[in-house]
Amino acid sequence: MTGRAGDHDDVQRLAALIRQSSAGVVFTGAGISTESGIPDFRSPGGVWDRMPPIYFDSFMNSAEMRREAWRRRFAMEEMFGGAQPNAGHLAVAELARRGKVGHVITQNIDNLHQASGVPADNIIELHGNTTYATCLVCSTRYEIAPLKICFERDGEVPDCRLCGGFVKAATISFGQSMPETAMQRAQDATLACDLFLVAGSSLVVYPAAGFPLLAKRMGARLVILNRTPTDQDDHADLIIRAGIGATLTAALALLE
Repeated sequence: MTGRAGDHDDVQRLAALIRQSSAGVVFTGAGISTESGIPDFRSPGGVWDRMPPIYFDSFMNSAEMRREAWRRRFAMEEMFGGAQPNAGHLAVAELARRGKVGHVITQNIDNLHQASGVPADNIIELHGNTTYATCLVCSTRYEIAPLKICFERDGEVPDCRLCGGFVKAATISFGQSMPETAMQRAQDATLACDLFLVAGSSLVVYPAAGFPLLAKRMGARLVILNRTPTDQDDHADLIIRAGIGATLTAALALLE
């Protein structure tokens, strides 16, 4: 469900800010994907309340934890595999198509921005992507489906066929270093933007949550579209606590 759009005045203000912008950045968190049926991992009652995360050191140091990490990944296959872009993703893709949004910085790992039509080169994934895997040593890419066959047959995922390194879903675990290239790209996009639109993030996970404040310090307009308050609301030029898909769709209609 997309929820209700923000009130008319707020949607008009959002449309005006988008219209005035020529170098926008959209920063997305779990809230944009909950409208596609993907649960929020961090919120009370979310996935990690019921199933504590596996830290990177545990993955590296324990074969049992590696098996458990893969068991969880395959158990969530239906949740991620069946999810489709919602109205919020499609609205962001349309803004990118119109040249209003140059980059989408996302904390999500679900590949839905790519599926919605945002060019892959315009997407900056801060926490990786769960739809494929990589070797932690040589970065060779592995597709999920063959790994699942091996896991169901052998009870584990094989090590990298090229270098023998551990193969892991291409996501950033707790305790794992943030991807340097993605972080640098996100910083560069933030420094260059004139509008920074937060969509569905509680802005509590750093260093990613530092980008909205950086954009604001550099003179960009800051919009926070999130159902609940954030610690950065006082810095925002516009706050909308409403459905992301419905609000962005309504704002797009005003740009016609």
